[in-house]
Amino acid sequence: MRHVHFPAQRVAGTAHGSAVPVRRHGDKARWYLPAALTADFLGAALPVGLVFEAAQQVRPAYCALGAALAWTGVQALRRRYTSRALGESRGVLPVVHDWLILIGVLAVARVVTEEDTPRLSALGALLPALLVTVACHKLTYRHLTAARREAQAVSRVLVIGEPDTAEGVIAHLAARTDHPYVVVGVVPVGAGSLASGVPVAARLDAVTPDAPSCDPTAVLGAVRSHHADLVLIAPGARITGERLRRIAWALHDAGLELAVFPGLVEVSVKRLETLSAGGLAVLRVVPPVSRGVQTLLKSALDRAGAAAGLLLLSPLFLGIVLAIRFGSRGPAFYRQQRIGRDGIPFVMWKFRTMVVDADARKAELAGANENDGLMFKMRRDPRVTRVGRLLRRTSMDELPQLINVLTGHMSLVGPRPPLPEEVAKYDEVELRRLTVRPGMTGLWQISGRSDLSWDETIQLDLQYVDNWSFTSDVDVMGRTLRAVVDGRGAY
Repeated sequence: MRHVHFPAQRVAGTAHGSAVPVRRHGDKARWYLPAALTADFLGAALPVGLVFEAAQQVRPAYCALGAALAWTGVQALRRRYTSRALGESRGVLPVVHDWLILIGVLAVARVVTEEDTPRLSALGALLPALLVTVACHKLTYRHLTAARREAQAVSRVLVIGEPDTAEGVIAHLAARTDHPYVVVGVVPVGAGSLASGVPVAARLDAVTPDAPSCDPTAVLGAVRSHHADLVLIAPGARITGERLRRIAWALHDAGLELAVFPGLVEVSVKRLETLSAGGLAVLRVVPPVSRGVQTLLKSALDRAGAAAGLLLLSPLFLGIVLAIRFGSRGPAFYRQQRIGRDGIPFVMWKFRTMVVDADARKAELAGANENDGLMFKMRRDPRVTRVGRLLRRTSMDELPQLINVLTGHMSLVGPRPPLPEEVAKYDEVELRRLTVRPGMTGLWQISGRSDLSWDETIQLDLQYVDNWSFTSDVDVMGRTLRAVVDGRGAY
């Protein structure tokens, strides 16, 4: 679990049983809906009107109005304008899906109305609608994320579970701000103390003949006293299916929401499927993507991107080589053995940022290591040269790794390539990060790089391995540029 410091408002409960006021899920900024409607309407209407006018279409204004209504209509039918959906996603794929539906709708309308604007012109006129909607989603997502760091626009949650399990859920939710939940109360099942400071709203007995019939009254009373929007149940040995069903009946009859935590952590919702088998509700976890079209696309992107990068950046490479050679004694490139996919070693290329005897001096600096795990990191490492500091600050020291990507030892996106001495100390969990090719960038780089603890780095790598998709790689590469410009954690 990541232990990251966030504002105290994310833990709504206190040891004295009071609750910190929070703005509820439905209290998102009021401008989200009009901004989304305006962006979608104008993003479709203006380009279509201008293109159709230039193409001398008979009724460009009517076509523009029809395209705008069709686009907002598709979004409305897909429930993109509900309070629950607004600001919750910055993803591109859902918008692309909606846009393809729009293309189909307008293709049918084109046939019915016998509209004769060239197909490519018509398609080009609709492209800005996709781009404007994506930009609007990213804007609202960033605003909502910032608001939730201050415990605004959130859902008040009541957690039910055995004490240890409930504590784990509360700690996990309190340590993150990338979700809408703030725990305002807990209902422990059975005896046991809680140290989180969240108010105990009620306590359910261990399983007895009368427990199921008493549970709904206690839970409903806890929900009302703490003004909860959602009840989150963490199942355990003391929460039987019958108890869960009775609590669900009571909550749903009262118009309240119920959610069940299945015990899975850092599993993408894209890998989860709900099934029914003989009346049993079953949650299927789809295996991680390891073959197929997406892996072929990743390999093609890696090789093409590396080749293009080496070609386009060759003048920059020459300038960096000269700066390193003039700045300190030694070669311009640094080669080091790293461990790749399936534990296979390879030689990784980098621009040299340290003095030539840096490896020999590492042992004497071991006591100054600022990382809490197996990696060695120093914010002010005396072995780093003047030119090396600039290269590290801008991440340009890693550009020669494009050679490793081109040869297939690395990928553009993936876990950080570890050293042999680090891998020698890995446990079975940490070894799982070696099931994919290491990358030049990854979740670790866009999430803080050297500022991350060892546990945080491992968690991000495992999250990438288990939930990888081609679109996630594209997203990481886009966010890497911002991380490089920001420079946080680069030393």
